[in-house]
Amino acid sequence: MTHESRMLIDGKLVESESGRQFDNVNPATEEVIGGAADGTRADMERAVAAARHAFDHTDWSRDGEARAAGLRQLQAALEAERDELRSELVAEVGCPVLSTYGPQLDVPLNEALTWPADMISQFPWKRSLPDKDAFGMGTPATREVWKEPIGVVGVIAPWNFPFEIILNKIGPILAMGNTCVLKPAPDTPWNATRIGRIIAENTDIPPGVINIVTSSDHLVGEVLSTSPLVDMVAFTGSTATGRRVMQAAAQTIKPTFLELGGKSVYLVLEDDGDLKASIAGSAFISMHAGQGCAMPTRLLVPNSRYDEAVEIVKVAMERNKYGDPTDPSVLQGPQVSKRQQERVLGYIETGKQEGARLVTGGSIPKHLSTGYYVEPTVFADVDNRMTIAQEEIFGPVLSVIGFDDDDDAVRIANDSIYGLSGVVFASDLDRAKAVAARIRTGTLGINGGLWYGADAPFGGYKQSGIGRQCGIEGLEIFTETKTVGWPAS
Repeated sequence: MTHESRMLIDGKLVESESGRQFDNVNPATEEVIGGAADGTRADMERAVAAARHAFDHTDWSRDGEARAAGLRQLQAALEAERDELRSELVAEVGCPVLSTYGPQLDVPLNEALTWPADMISQFPWKRSLPDKDAFGMGTPATREVWKEPIGVVGVIAPWNFPFEIILNKIGPILAMGNTCVLKPAPDTPWNATRIGRIIAENTDIPPGVINIVTSSDHLVGEVLSTSPLVDMVAFTGSTATGRRVMQAAAQTIKPTFLELGGKSVYLVLEDDGDLKASIAGSAFISMHAGQGCAMPTRLLVPNSRYDEAVEIVKVAMERNKYGDPTDPSVLQGPQVSKRQQERVLGYIETGKQEGARLVTGGSIPKHLSTGYYVEPTVFADVDNRMTIAQEEIFGPVLSVIGFDDDDDAVRIANDSIYGLSGVVFASDLDRAKAVAARIRTGTLGINGGLWYGADAPFGGYKQSGIGRQCGIEGLEIFTETKTVGWPAS
């Protein structure tokens, strides 16, 4: 398996101007598997200048056919290296190979670039308004609303589903005629540098349209928020970092798209005819070690069946196989880093100190002393005011919370600064929909239905973010609106 360690700036694959690299560590083995260019502020500024020039001085923003062709070339070239991408993601992300056949790789590779490419010709770039004599001057005007690219978009991507998030960012950004500078997470640089190499070698995307700068220094990404040459920032990550991105972007009054944290609920109503299976499904949150912002980590169950529910989820969680992510039967791999492992273990200790009852898990597995593993963990007797019920843990930790009736369940679900996703189960579909309609969250699955797709807007209410990724809304967010008028003929 060969890995690209260089950055893509202005169409060229380059090392950092400092000449330095930083280590890429396999979280399952703790071994250094290679390096990536350790970009500097100067590298980022060069990338921004290249993107600005490409937007201002090429036909990219006006040539929809070229954009569609470039995105399809990129998709085809990535497809040709699917197997290498799969191995690479497992090695640097620590995600189970099982997950690469779904959201980590195969699903985004199949649609995240092709759907936006198809939409270029279908998008409502112009719409007409009725002719109007706006000020009573006797000169009616023909009026139109035009959608135009917003310009240079800075992208800051996370490490948990890096390939999926990068493709679902750059697909709409480029389709809408923008140029882009991407800073991937330092924990997982290789999937991004591979994309950069493929763009340079296998596509006709012009130099500067997309630039990829890797760096171990998180502050290098601040250039994207503060530079007056960047028109917008698209960030996926924690709410705390999102606040800093938004604050920095305020200096130049640039819009931000923020897809942030979550503390979603997995709500099972008491009329659910298959309560055992529904509750057991909540144990799936240990997939990829719980490292997903949309994962429903609060299990809400009827108080009338609370003890039964706790036992069901205990058994289900203990059946989840965890360990070596290259094993195709493994559901849960390691946390991405030692820092993240310690963070999760710290939350578990806080849960115990605040009075929650540890039902299973809660420690580093004795048989997995190498790698950043945490046991699949369940807490019972959780009050929704506890830290483990309010803060995003980003680990395989599930909190079981009881409720009295539908109103109580909705109250608990909404008692959060977050509003990203959720799940509702009930035998009566109309009842499930009625409850779902009252939950303040951006996405929600009902009775096992999945909402995900390149055509499906994803994002959150409240402090889970601003804007939507994917879908028509995820295209529109990367455009500006211009209203024009001229004398009616």
